[in-house]
Amino acid sequence: MARRHRHAYILILPSLFTTGNLFCGFYSIVRSMNNELQWAAYAILVAGIFDVLDGRVARMTRSTSQFGVEYDSIADVVSFGVAPAILAYSWVLHSFGRLGWAGAFFFCACGALRLARFNTISEDLPKSYFIGLPIPAAAYMIATTVIAYRELHFVYPEGLVLILTFALGLLMVSNVRYRSFKDFDLRRRSSFVLLVMLVAMIAFIAIKPEVTLAFVFGYYVCWGPLRDGFRWFRSRKRVGERENDTSRVEEESSRS
Repeated sequence: MARRHRHAYILILPSLFTTGNLFCGFYSIVRSMNNELQWAAYAILVAGIFDVLDGRVARMTRSTSQFGVEYDSIADVVSFGVAPAILAYSWVLHSFGRLGWAGAFFFCACGALRLARFNTISEDLPKSYFIGLPIPAAAYMIATTVIAYRELHFVYPEGLVLILTFALGLLMVSNVRYRSFKDFDLRRRSSFVLLVMLVAMIAFIAIKPEVTLAFVFGYYVCWGPLRDGFRWFRSRKRVGERENDTSRVEEESSRS
């Protein structure tokens, strides 16, 4: 009997963190509706922390379940799909009229599709990468852009956010590979350069967290398609070189 109660208690633990994730998403929506955009953006960032913790707690307590997976996906749709879409619309996208809410909806719908696809193919993929941009990273890109604007005041944020919503939506449903960092182990041997880079990133976050976080997630978002594009270009270049070598050999053999 005691074992049953203990098992039920352990199953509740990760669900509490998922509920925290859902609450932050709902709180962000309410703040966006009240035009308190900074609070709404920070709520999305906190939702991401709860999203990481619920999975870690579930694995540590060995309490993973299909219910937890489904509940986590529902919470993610709210916190990382609906909340950033409403945040972007409340901030600047409303100035575009129908185009603005279409961009916000496109972001939200692609996020939901991304989660549905992930749930169906996650068991067949290695832990080292994701297929498509993860929805929390897309939501963080929107949230950190809102936060960074308070410091940078960059020109024409309306156009930037409109492009972002469509671009992030396409990246979420694309086949671009993104590093998951689930296999990243701080205990294994790494280069000294990596350590210096991590220390520098922590220092910049400490100095200007509002701006640095936007650049960090912007780098993560852009690195996937840039890396795949570079690999495609290299593969095409190698194919072209092989075809040229083959044609040269054929010409030399025909001459001889």
